[in-house]
Amino acid sequence: MNHENTSLIHKKSAPRSASFAVITVSTSRFETFGNSPGPEHADDTSGKLMIELLKSSGHEVSRYSLLPDNKDEIARLVSDISDSDINAIVISGGTGLASGDVTLEAVEPLFNKTIPGFGELFRQKSLNEVGTAAMLSRASAGIVNKCVVFCLPGSPAAVKLGLNELVIPEVTHIIKHVASQ
Repeated sequence: MNHENTSLIHKKSAPRSASFAVITVSTSRFETFGNSPGPEHADDTSGKLMIELLKSSGHEVSRYSLLPDNKDEIARLVSDISDSDINAIVISGGTGLASGDVTLEAVEPLFNKTIPGFGELFRQKSLNEVGTAAMLSRASAGIVNKCVVFCLPGSPAAVKLGLNELVIPEVTHIIKHVASQ
């Protein structure tokens, strides 16, 4: 049996849907809207898009959070969520090169395992849309406890690309592997 057939078998035996938490990291939005119950209450286009794309692909979104660019708050929330029954977390924002962008500094130390291919593929796919500026992306993914965590840039275009091209097609396959650890 070739590798492609083996991969298809693994995907077919994966769960059909996942339970997600969606987190938007934006100090300016948090300062304006505070601890918002949903993206529609925080003028959060990327958060709204994440929820719409996940739900329209058959996944459940169990939680939405808006956080400032604060390393401790981000790490605490990701750690708390990873100890719950949520399978996956998608974070948008705080992945840039500015000194205040601390999402990866907060999340990556929590990773039990990294998924380097996620960031590599995100940058490769971004090259077609933003040219060589794709190298500035610090998109990242890994496993915290038994929860898969995806960190995306905050723009709606990046969210759409990351979810449609990478997260949605593979998340249940990843969850299947994580659950067997």
